[in-house]
Amino acid sequence: MAVAGLDSVRRSDKARVLRGTASFSRFSCRSRAALVAPLGCLGARHKHALPDLPYDYGALEPHISAEIMQLHHSKHHAAYVNNLNVTEEKYKEALAKGDVTTQVSLQPALRFNGGGHINHTIFWTNLSPNGGGEPKGELMEAIKRDFGSFANFKEKLTAVSVGVQGSGWGWLGYNKEQGRLQIAACANQDPLQGTTGLIPLLGIDVWEHAYYLQYKNVRPDYLKAIWNVINWENVSSRYASCKK
Repeated sequence: MAVAGLDSVRRSDKARVLRGTASFSRFSCRSRAALVAPLGCLGARHKHALPDLPYDYGALEPHISAEIMQLHHSKHHAAYVNNLNVTEEKYKEALAKGDVTTQVSLQPALRFNGGGHINHTIFWTNLSPNGGGEPKGELMEAIKRDFGSFANFKEKLTAVSVGVQGSGWGWLGYNKEQGRLQIAACANQDPLQGTTGLIPLLGIDVWEHAYYLQYKNVRPDYLKAIWNVINWENVSSRYASCKK
């Protein structure tokens, strides 16, 4: 009886060990699976793509011509996207090799093409064939609070945009730390948030490719026209989102 009892205990202990081993094995497999997925993603990258316009190329006429919109979107913005993808691939290779010199040398191209992609993606949504007029609700209240009136705001953003030397952008941004709206200008394709910390709400492209075919060298005429197609619903939505 004693021997039989001992055998029974041994079989029971062995069963517990096997169950424990199986449980640990399942846990290990789950752990490895959970670990492999993120590690595998380190080498994966989705390429940037040219966003579709939310309207036809001719939808903003007579304020911005179809020819300008077609070239601006399908040529200029597309070039920023393509060059950004190429630059990111080169940066990825340099990172894998530990080639710091190349990583540093690629920074200007990342800033220029990345900024161009960011800026234009915002710009297209800031415009609408049903735009113009004045904003409403919280955005209008904030504009009056921070600039005195909508007319003052419009005059100031126009002046800052017209005054950009060479190529660049005029911006209405939100200063999250101070809780107020601010106007700023950025040179070339420098992105507003990455350059100033302001969250972009409304951007006005004053590169010559945005207006020259229609307004020649008279940038003020372009600024006067673009207010007729500003999508205040989009700007208001951006303002509401950045306050959350």
